[in-house]
Amino acid sequence: MKTLLVQQKVAKALDPSVGKSCLMLQFTYNRFQPIHDVTIGAEFGSRIVNINGGHIKLQIWDTAGQEKFRSITRFYYRGAAAALLVYDITRRETFDNLASWLEDVRQQANSNMTIMLVGNKADLTHQRLVSKEEGEQFAKQNGLLFLEASSKTFLNVEDAFTKTAAKIFQNIEEGVFDALSESCGIQMGYRRPQDRLKAIDTRRGGCCRIL
Repeated sequence: MKTLLVQQKVAKALDPSVGKSCLMLQFTYNRFQPIHDVTIGAEFGSRIVNINGGHIKLQIWDTAGQEKFRSITRFYYRGAAAALLVYDITRRETFDNLASWLEDVRQQANSNMTIMLVGNKADLTHQRLVSKEEGEQFAKQNGLLFLEASSKTFLNVEDAFTKTAAKIFQNIEEGVFDALSESCGIQMGYRRPQDRLKAIDTRRGGCCRIL
C-alpha cells in the first residue's frame, strides 16, 4: 500500500450561522463552541486523516456566509479540491439559497471539484423545516455527496470530511485528476528523486499534495 499525503484545500460556504465554523472546530479540535463570532472573510484549520492507507492532510478554509463577503468567498473556491456546502435544517431559507451558492462554486472552481452537501443541526429534529429527503434529492439532482450532521453531538462530522477526502483519493486513483498538473489544484512532492521519475512513468506512487 503506497503512502499518499494529500494536502487538500477544502472550502466551506453558505449562509451565516448555519454552523460551518462549529463543524470545522469539531473536526479539527473535537470541541463544540455554542457561541461563535461571525466569520470575517475566512478562517483556517487543518488535520491529517488516513484514507485507504494514505495519509491525507486536509486544509480547510471556513468562508464567511454574509453577502458582503461573497466576493472574497469566491476566491477560495479556486484551486480547492473540494467544497462543503452547509445549510441549517431548521432554517428553510438556508436550503432555498443552495442553488445560488452552488452556482458560485461551479463558476469559480475546477470542474472536477468534489462537493459535499451537509445538512447541519440534525440534533434539532423537533425544529426541522427541511426534510432529509429534500436534501438527498437536491444532492442527487446536482451530483453532490450528501449527509446530515450535528456539530453539537459530533454526528457525521468526521464523515463529512473523510468521505469528501476519500472521493478525492478515488479521483486521483482513477485518473480524474492529472496529479502532475497544478491546474487542478494538485502539487506533487516526493521523498526521493527516483519516486518522481516513477510517478511520471506510471502516474502512480510517490507522495502528493492537493492544495
